[in-house]
Amino acid sequence: MGTGVSGLGMTPREVYLMKSADLFAKAEVERDPALKADLGNMARAYLRLADQAKRNDETKIIHEMPSQRGRRDEP
Repeated sequence: MGTGVSGLGMTPREVYLMKSADLFAKAEVERDPALKADLGNMARAYLRLADQAKRNDETKIIHEMPSQRGRRDEP
């Protein structure tokens, strides 16, 4: 599972989703077409970050130390 962010108990994924929603809301009311497009692009980027954060939370990393057997200390 993810770790809390900002002491609010939010995972990074939840933070990205909130930022995305905020940017989509701002884009919705923006009148300048260029700014509206930029806000929408940033919102979609945060959605991609949220998806990546979810995949990262689901990934289990196992690190094994190399075997000492057969190791030579000689150069």
